Amino acid sequence: MYVSLKDVAARAGVSFQTASKVLNGHSRVASPSTRERIQRAAAELGYVPNAMARGLVRQASVTIGVLADDFSDQAVSQFVLAAQRAAASHGHGALISSVHADIDAELAVRKLLEYRVDGILVAAPSLEDEPQLGDALRGPLPVVSINRIHGGGVPLIGSDHALTGTLAAQHLLDLGHRRIGTVIGPRGRQVVRRRTRGFRDTLRAAGRPLPERRIAEADWTYDGGWAATHRLLDTDPAITAVFVQNDVMAMGALKALHERGLRLPADCSVVGCDDLSFAAYLVPPLTTVRIPFEETGERAATLLLDRIGGKQIPTRNLLPVELVVRESTTSP
Repeated sequence: MYVSLKDVAARAGVSFQTASKVLNGHSRVASPSTRERIQRAAAELGYVPNAMARGLVRQASVTIGVLADDFSDQAVSQFVLAAQRAAASHGHGALISSVHADIDAELAVRKLLEYRVDGILVAAPSLEDEPQLGDALRGPLPVVSINRIHGGGVPLIGSDHALTGTLAAQHLLDLGHRRIGTVIGPRGRQVVRRRTRGFRDTLRAAGRPLPERRIAEADWTYDGGWAATHRLLDTDPAITAVFVQNDVMAMGALKALHERGLRLPADCSVVGCDDLSFAAYLVPPLTTVRIPFEETGERAATLLLDRIGGKQIPTRNLLPVELVVRESTTSP
């Protein structure tokens, strides 16, 4: 049971108002001896300030809500942790709620509203086509999202995913590869469509169109990347390079290539995407396109706080991506 401000006031023998003002930093309302008595009473009782109540009194934002996909996804967890740190650096807390296809998204938003959050950050790419989520988020409360929200009306922050595909394709073309395949995520996802478009357009501009047989769909997982790579090479064994649309699937791709007796990267080069923490420690170390997840989380939290403070913010914010060249790519 939490100790209340009234308990502290009673222990110190002062009014509730005096105890409240002293513990909120207004030292001039009481003599030094009274201040000392109040602070000692608070320490003895183990008093912890009620951040929500204090925020209401000060009319200041104290809590942002974070609506996020499965935290086992390293990209999502990096974003959420960075957003939480950024909020804390401004003196704010974060209330985090997990949401996915098996959870009522509208109910998840309503739960955050019941806790009187002052704004919501969204990191739920799997729900980008969920109408109920879009309807629940379009209201008076400030919202910023890293993924598309059905129906629009929510400021977005993210990366140029078409450029992600372009960088991967151009790198492989520059190395001299001509028979290039790709392992993509679920086709319905906007990020997949954009990465594939950038990749395909770059190959086409170089006179190397991407036939459908050199595209294998997976589900963002290690096992999915492994299976998709086997399917890709079953269909077209002449492929000498593969762009895999996230680093987790690229781990599976490396294993599949090894199982087929291919030397990496001499027989087949691999480019991943994300630059997650393990990418540099794979064998061989993975060439990948870095997505700035932490910077995105920090920027998203800052933008949300600006909106909470009444400032206008851009409706679309793109942070730069960059190619990180390691040992998983070489000339064919």
